[in-house]
Amino acid sequence: MSTPLAAIFMGSASDEEAVAPAAQILQDLGIPFKITITSAHRTAARTEKLVDELERQGCRVFICAAGMAAHLAGAVAARTIRPVIGIPLTASPLGGMDALLSTVQMPPGYPVATVALDKAGARNAAWLAAQILALEDPALAQRLQEARLMNAAAVEQASEELERKFA
Repeated sequence: MSTPLAAIFMGSASDEEAVAPAAQILQDLGIPFKITITSAHRTAARTEKLVDELERQGCRVFICAAGMAAHLAGAVAARTIRPVIGIPLTASPLGGMDALLSTVQMPPGYPVATVALDKAGARNAAWLAAQILALEDPALAQRLQEARLMNAAAVEQASEELERKFA
């Protein structure tokens, strides 16, 4: 396996469905990554060890998804100076508001780039990670440009089909 340039951490196995779109996008863009389950609270030592090992291997960006207290992204940001992207998840009766606030409210000097909740956030976390990595990878930057052109073409195609349907 290639050296992972990105890492995706989930706080729980139950987070997989919400986080899977991030893995799929990284895979589609050809970005080597590691995906695993680790918790800021239940496996704090494992989380620290993973961050340290992945940094030594050359990982450049961390994506962290967690719900409820959602301290995973902050715990990782405390351990690394590499970019950390947080995905708040709707895992509690508060509908993700608790996770959103826990992820976005970081002390100065320990930023976490926070995206939307759940699958939409997972997708944008992967796109943001790819944009960060593309700063030093012209081939990846080209793949991102091509993906955007394909997205635009899909919107235009959908518009044409809609207009024909009601013409």
